[in-house]
Amino acid sequence: MKWLIASDLHGSALYCEQLLDAYEREKADKLLLLGDLLYHGARNDLTARYDTRAVAAMLNGLRDSIVCVRGNCDSEVDQMVLEFPIMAEYALLTEGGHTIFATHGHRYNSACPPPLGGIDVLLHGHTHVPACVAYPDHLYWNPGSVSLPKDGSHRGYLTLENGAALWKTLGGDTVGSCDLGAGKPIG
Repeated sequence: MKWLIASDLHGSALYCEQLLDAYEREKADKLLLLGDLLYHGARNDLTARYDTRAVAAMLNGLRDSIVCVRGNCDSEVDQMVLEFPIMAEYALLTEGGHTIFATHGHRYNSACPPPLGGIDVLLHGHTHVPACVAYPDHLYWNPGSVSLPKDGSHRGYLTLENGAALWKTLGGDTVGSCDLGAGKPIG
């Protein structure tokens, strides 16, 4: 199975369109969204072509292919316009016998790991900075942000297939890689 994993759309219709183009181009089976879908948040500027209704309509078109966790900017009112569940704090995925704990990152992150042993990857967004870091007992992956990258990073996502993760720009250029067997810094 091929996953396209993205985070932090923050209501940008422009970058949501580009993400969905990437989803189609990648021929991914599932789209995992790590939260902060519609609202830009009080600490962020408005995103390019900020249009929460358009973003909701685009995402609803893929409702059967989306797995999503709640971000700190997502709320019950967002759930009312989205036709797929968004309110879960985390999702557990398995890939080649490895367990991936997917969350937004505002509650569980590298500084405050989840209270579960036996995870192989802690996957979250929230920081808007892509990452692949090896810790003694797990990997930390972050796809960065689709619409509001920080620290000079790119707008992008990651794909996961057969244990290999690739970090990509929204245009599809690969900027880093990491596999479930080892942590290797990206880009």
